[in-house]
Amino acid sequence: MFRIFILIGLTYLFLHLHATGDISKYINMKYAYISESAIYIFIAFTLICLYNYMKKDKTDHVHGDSCEHCGHDHAKEENTWWKRGFTFVILLLPVFTGLFFPVATLDSNIVEKKGLYFPIYDEGDEYSQRQFLQPNTSSYYGKDGYVELMDKGMKKLANKEKITLKEDTFLNDLETIYNYPGQFLGRSLSLTGFTFHEDELKGNRLFLLRFGIIHCIADSGVYGILLDIPDEMSTENDQWLQVTGTLDSVYYQPFKKTIPVLKVTKWKSIAEPEDPYVYRQA
Repeated sequence: MFRIFILIGLTYLFLHLHATGDISKYINMKYAYISESAIYIFIAFTLICLYNYMKKDKTDHVHGDSCEHCGHDHAKEENTWWKRGFTFVILLLPVFTGLFFPVATLDSNIVEKKGLYFPIYDEGDEYSQRQFLQPNTSSYYGKDGYVELMDKGMKKLANKEKITLKEDTFLNDLETIYNYPGQFLGRSLSLTGFTFHEDELKGNRLFLLRFGIIHCIADSGVYGILLDIPDEMSTENDQWLQVTGTLDSVYYQPFKKTIPVLKVTKWKSIAEPEDPYVYRQA
């Protein structure tokens, strides 16, 4: 019976996440078919377990009178009830938290606690590069495959004097800009994101960021671009902006590398998008 309750709970949890759209807070939606398949699998397992339980209950009822001769150690079974109960609670915990706890949205508080600068960056770990600012999916492709992917991205943006980082291409196009910084100097760029003031930055500079998901929330990172803002522009952390400016580059000491910088010419405050995350599409 415990298994049946657990399977019903998991089935309802996945149905609830898809019905409310909260599933997008956990996974890249291009993989939604996997979690949708899990719903049908949970339903099938629930029906199988229910059938087996009813069949066993009927068998126990028929043979109940001869149970004392079955050789079953009921004393031992009674002594392990607490183990089953503990397992039941552990397995139902994600169902309970998923249904009754609000889904937390990643914001600048996470960035402030972790920082945009990670010591692991100095250790030459290629997998750490995708954690912040610059999208880097090279670890998901072979060397030739990644070069081909970036060339494709470059061809897409090559003739565009005005580039807009849209929701569905944000990570793809931003990665291209970071990989070919010299090719985009002087071009117009528009994007939306939330503001983050890094202690290392001086003057009228801050980051405009979006949390991005490659596959699922476990590999999420914060990505965006450094802004050079006008004197009259005043912002606070977590303020959502839509900005347009001209691309330039600057040597950023904490990263020990040259990164793009957007010299802002137009800006306006906007409400936080219904889905604040962006997702890798290729």
